[in-house]
Amino acid sequence: MKGARGWVILGLVVVVIAGLAYAFQPSQSSPDHSSSSDARDGTSAARLFSAAMGHPTEQVAGTFPTTGLPDVMFVFTPTSPYTSTEAERTLDWVRSGGVLVYASEQGDPALDNAFGVRRLDAPTLTGLQTGLPVLGGVNEVSGGGLVTPLDPSVKQVPIVRTSDGEVSAYVQQMGSGTVVVMADPLPLCNGYLDERDNGRLLADLLAMAGPDSRVGFDEYHHGLIISDFAPQAWVTTPWGAALLWLLVAVFLGLLLRGRSFGPLIPRAEELARSDVEWSVAVGNLLRRSSAREVTLGLLATATERAVASRSGLPVQPREQFWNALWVRSPQLAAELADAENKLYDSASTEDGLLKAARRLHHIAHPVREERRRGPSPS
Repeated sequence: MKGARGWVILGLVVVVIAGLAYAFQPSQSSPDHSSSSDARDGTSAARLFSAAMGHPTEQVAGTFPTTGLPDVMFVFTPTSPYTSTEAERTLDWVRSGGVLVYASEQGDPALDNAFGVRRLDAPTLTGLQTGLPVLGGVNEVSGGGLVTPLDPSVKQVPIVRTSDGEVSAYVQQMGSGTVVVMADPLPLCNGYLDERDNGRLLADLLAMAGPDSRVGFDEYHHGLIISDFAPQAWVTTPWGAALLWLLVAVFLGLLLRGRSFGPLIPRAEELARSDVEWSVAVGNLLRRSSAREVTLGLLATATERAVASRSGLPVQPREQFWNALWVRSPQLAAELADAENKLYDSASTEDGLLKAARRLHHIAHPVREERRRGPSPS
């Protein structure tokens, strides 16, 4: 009873620790603003909003396509960096008429270089961001508390400024297409779309390519990176921390309460099997599987090998063996040929199999007449 009571107490402690770890962990978040995440800083609502507005919506994942990119593509905070080839391919797509919405706090080096994005060195407080009269109905935008402002060129037209006048978003015409760069992606995230004019901002961005335009969200560059395999990548999640505490509690419980279930039993030494035992085992397997034809085939092959050895003939090639056997020992060749011809007719019953095996054994290992008859009576 003592032992059972201890295990019950340990189980209760494990459940309490797991529950507390889950309850006091911070809520899940999506720092890369994935369109598959329903977290406050995820962008699944933007994808659903696009579909509700009648736009065919897709996620760019698996591979980054060389052709066939959507009409509008949202790129939120890449965690797996763009290559220079992918950045140039995206630039060519924009110049041919695509609309790129590139929203990232720190930016991607290859994309920044391809699109000429310049960022200031120091972050600044955003406060309530002000929309400029470029996008209709966007007067105030609410986002994060800190942002690294952009440093636009003459061709890059500001559309949103921070409370102290720094540029947090701009638009630029490039060839037949348009690129919108945002230093603060949060206004387009799930928990912010219903604040101020954030929803209108998203609607205006979607309208840049027409009412029936295809809208894509880049999830290819939200793939696994080395940091995803670090312990903090899963320990900081509620289920990860609860699982960790559960493993620690179970380990300590087993360490403190663990004991053997009895004395150690040494392993018995393996004994070598005799040839007879192996032969009996193989025979039983063949008998249980009803492999009579296989058995007779093996016996015929073994008989030919024994006859060849006794006659001094090579068993291979088989055709030459039979030609030589007919020349050297016609009687033996005739007996062996007759036995093999009648071989498979006798495979229907166990008795027929036994008789065929005895005949082949007699051909392979003939016994002298005097030994078969036994000693003569005195």
